[in-house]
Amino acid sequence: MKSESAIFSSILQNPASFTLQGNRALVTNASPESMPYKQLDAGHVVVYGPLGRRILMTDPGGHPLHECEWGEHADGTVHLVSARLYLDWGQWVGLKPGGLVNAMNLDLTTRPDWQTLIRDDLRMMASRAMGVAIEEVEFFYADEDLVLDGTGQATIRQRKDAFYVLKDGTWDRAQFMSCMSAMHWATIDYLPVVELFKSLLPGTGSAAFELIRGLYDDQNPQNPRTLQYRGIPTYPSAAAFGLFGNFFTATHRGGENPFAVFMDPPRSHEVNWLPNPHPPVRHVDPQHRMCLTVKQGNVVKVTKTDDASGLPFVPPNQQGFAPCGKRVIVDTGHLFLDDHKASHEIALQPGWSITHQVERQAGEQADSSKETSWEGFFPDGVPAVSPREAYSAVLLYPEDETPIDDLASQPFAADFLSDFVEQDQRLAVQVGQAVHILIHGFDGVIGSLLAFDRPRSTTVVYSRGAYAQKHAQAAWNQLARSNRLDRQESYRFVSEETFHYGASTYDLMYVWLPFASYDDPVVLQDRLRQISKALRPNALAFLAGPDSLPSIVSGLSLDIAFGDLVANLQPFRMHQSILPKATLHPRLSVWIVKKS
Repeated sequence: MKSESAIFSSILQNPASFTLQGNRALVTNASPESMPYKQLDAGHVVVYGPLGRRILMTDPGGHPLHECEWGEHADGTVHLVSARLYLDWGQWVGLKPGGLVNAMNLDLTTRPDWQTLIRDDLRMMASRAMGVAIEEVEFFYADEDLVLDGTGQATIRQRKDAFYVLKDGTWDRAQFMSCMSAMHWATIDYLPVVELFKSLLPGTGSAAFELIRGLYDDQNPQNPRTLQYRGIPTYPSAAAFGLFGNFFTATHRGGENPFAVFMDPPRSHEVNWLPNPHPPVRHVDPQHRMCLTVKQGNVVKVTKTDDASGLPFVPPNQQGFAPCGKRVIVDTGHLFLDDHKASHEIALQPGWSITHQVERQAGEQADSSKETSWEGFFPDGVPAVSPREAYSAVLLYPEDETPIDDLASQPFAADFLSDFVEQDQRLAVQVGQAVHILIHGFDGVIGSLLAFDRPRSTTVVYSRGAYAQKHAQAAWNQLARSNRLDRQESYRFVSEETFHYGASTYDLMYVWLPFASYDDPVVLQDRLRQISKALRPNALAFLAGPDSLPSIVSGLSLDIAFGDLVANLQPFRMHQSILPKATLHPRLSVWIVKKS
């Protein structure tokens, strides 16, 4: 056991401890008096800065888990400047309070009473327009967010806290990732849900709530404050309820089921949240290149930073299922990390406080063959993917007017097609009857295009291995949960380099035409000719391509049933409600064509 002075010294000497600009200056002449610290029950260490706020938390071994920089306004109020959060697999993400500000300008001169309007009138107008209680508007829109000038012009600013990928662990190379409603970090008074949740790197939600719970404990040492979930709008989900429940305990004052109430958006705020006495804690083990999450003596998950699958090991559920067969077993003083390839044995460390065993269930194997794993989707072998690429396979969107790239644009087309088919009975029947399906180039949304309702022959052509791997893993889990792994051989993932049109014909095709081909009519015509030949008579093709496609398909036995710019479609409009400056390729269109 390290002495307190040794713990403090090791934290200061670790170059990864303090990287935020305001904190680096504190370290120069640091002492336990200028930077007090305390050790938590689990052995974790929290360091406090001159303003009395936490600036660092480490695990018992001194590995930093989050870092905060605080500032002071002229009136003496303290505010969070920025924070860094460590993810289980080695990546750092950044949090910038108020990092995303969306402004809306209104011309109020058309109202006869515009000269008498005040900020509360703007709040009431916003309440009616958004269909939310005036109390919520008052909570999220401070006076400085509402500006009225003497000419009848009003500006409403919506502030959000922004998450960024810190590519080198610092703010020097930061890329926008996601956002959430602005928190009051100096006084935690509600629980948030992150928007653009599909863009979150794995582990971001838990790391953010580790920080929220830590600050909450600092601010409420004696009398716990009851919290509610709030947001404009609210996005309740089972995943959010589970995340909240790891760190806080849900109750409903009327005695109703808290989960049922939480899942009803107008009533989500009725659920009260108080601190869970046993929140999860993390331990980083550099020797074994892993991070363990432990809750009340139980292993929750083990993440290996060198695992190219990009998946954690978790205890199997009561049915013996673990996603992609990656199980953690605790037995005879050891951890066993099992998957279809191998079983790794690691001695338990006393500091991890793991007290509960996780036994192998009858008939459970430590490994299995490639054919019964997610790798079986790849007949030519799994793509070469690094661990960091695997864990980072999420779609990221610019926060400004920078055009969204090919990959991140795909959900807007895929979501529209799914809704369009669902609403058109004839299309729905034809899609449902398709037996031979090709998905080509839709690497970012493969999973949303796969059908699992009955046996089909589906070929997926990919060029981005990390995304193909991620969707293959999700497909394997879906088949395994429904006890339909015998259908796995019906799905083939093949690389762009090895696929050639002409070997098969299809009843249904999904094809993404890359932006780089839009200005090359020869390339486009060649690809559309290949598509036409590969379609069976009367078969359907859903294409994402340029607005010039009608002139190119002329003479190719393809009839256009529908076409529109993706920028006009509802999925992209929904995205713009979160990121108003979002911009697509101006020619990106979605087309439904039929082989004549």
